[in-house]
Amino acid sequence: MYAGMKLRNFLRHATKRERAQLASVCNNSIAYLYQIAGQHRHASPQMATRIEQVSQRVAARSGGRLERVPRKGLVRHPEIFSGMHTEG
Repeated sequence: MYAGMKLRNFLRHATKRERAQLASVCNNSIAYLYQIAGQHRHASPQMATRIEQVSQRVAARSGGRLERVPRKGLVRHPEIFSGMHTEG
């Protein structure tokens, strides 16, 4: 479907510090990230893009343990990102 890591797997394999870095995207709420990961909530397109960007930076420092979380898996309607390219 899309390259990268699902948010729930990212959170499962991330350290406490790495989860906190990613939570900076949503007002430091790790609980909100878990709600998005469990598909109880969906991220806004802007938040999904920021999660993708921050997860890419965190993953780059993880030594291969983590991967970028693609924004398409975080929103209710992933087709809004059709034709858009991920930087990096």
